[in-house]
Amino acid sequence: MHRILLALLICVLFNGSLAQQGALEQLNSMLVSIESLKADVVQLIVESDGGILEESKIKMYFKKPNGFYWETITPFRELIVTNGVKLWNYQPDLEQVVIEDWDSSKSELAAQLLNGETENLGSDYQIEQLHSLDSGDHQFTLTPLATDSVYDRISISFVTSELDQIYLNSKNGQQTVWRFDAIERNEFLEDSVFEFEPPVGIEIIENTYIQ
Repeated sequence: MHRILLALLICVLFNGSLAQQGALEQLNSMLVSIESLKADVVQLIVESDGGILEESKIKMYFKKPNGFYWETITPFRELIVTNGVKLWNYQPDLEQVVIEDWDSSKSELAAQLLNGETENLGSDYQIEQLHSLDSGDHQFTLTPLATDSVYDRISISFVTSELDQIYLNSKNGQQTVWRFDAIERNEFLEDSVFEFEPPVGIEIIENTYIQ
């Protein structure tokens, strides 16, 4: 009896490991294919009771290896842009821009995923592929293994191989949802998109060490 239970346990663990590896490889293959991305994004901050705390409209541009442009249009204008060396955070209402050195290790998980930084996913998250339909739709859930993670779960969905939504479920019950629309994938983007020239007359706060 004990041998049968042990065999069943080994089978479950082995199959779980295969499923984890398969899901990681599938997710990686879909992210690796994204060299550049242009999209309109709707960001929702959802409270634990399901109420929408804030809805933002965002313009996003992304280009490997380190080009990232995230402009909030409504309700409050803000621009975050990096060329992989410096990061600019421009807030028009405050008439100021903060310039910092770019550190990809401190960027949001979603930005790391888009950039193809998936080498640590298998050791940091339990990865499950919920479904893979003939239509090409895929949904992945990432459950953090670290107990001190701020997230309970991260979900990434693709529709016909195009990035559709990213959900970030925080332990406090709040959820951040990013919905991607009007996607243009792997179109040419000028490097100048990921540079920022501060407007004349605004306050410049420079916290950089890289010259």
